[in-house]
Amino acid sequence: MATATVDKLQVLLDQDLAQLRQLATLLEEEKALLANADVRAIEPLTEQKNTLLTSIRERARQKVHLLVEMGFRPDQGHPSRFIRSAGLSDLHRSWEQAQTALADCHALNQQNSKVVSHLQARLAKLTDIFRGSSGQQKLYGATGQQTSVGQRNILASA
Repeated sequence: MATATVDKLQVLLDQDLAQLRQLATLLEEEKALLANADVRAIEPLTEQKNTLLTSIRERARQKVHLLVEMGFRPDQGHPSRFIRSAGLSDLHRSWEQAQTALADCHALNQQNSKVVSHLQARLAKLTDIFRGSSGQQKLYGATGQQTSVGQRNILASA
């Protein structure tokens, strides 16, 4: 296999690992901000997360192209198996580290998602109380969200 291609892939994996660590830090910060309900501070974090995710996605495309150059075929299974079978132990180790970091970010994001869902449900309950519809029956909408049957109360008009 071409050493240059392997080196390029290693550089991309190193960049992934660094940015996945940054993403994990941002997700931890987001978790703290969610706990304190500091919504205004979350917006810049979201922009930073989106920038990191865009970079990671672009590198994923580049990695696939490099792997195909090395002889990998997507129908052969997971790329880590191909890398390991090619005898590239350092590259395989980096791939596994990046996969672990990605899984950690995914777990942190799921935790934050649960917190956001809980906050949204709490806000919906408060809104129902404010509208005077807290004792009314609820229906599920097309998106799975509960809505009160009598939620057509007008709060204000211009």
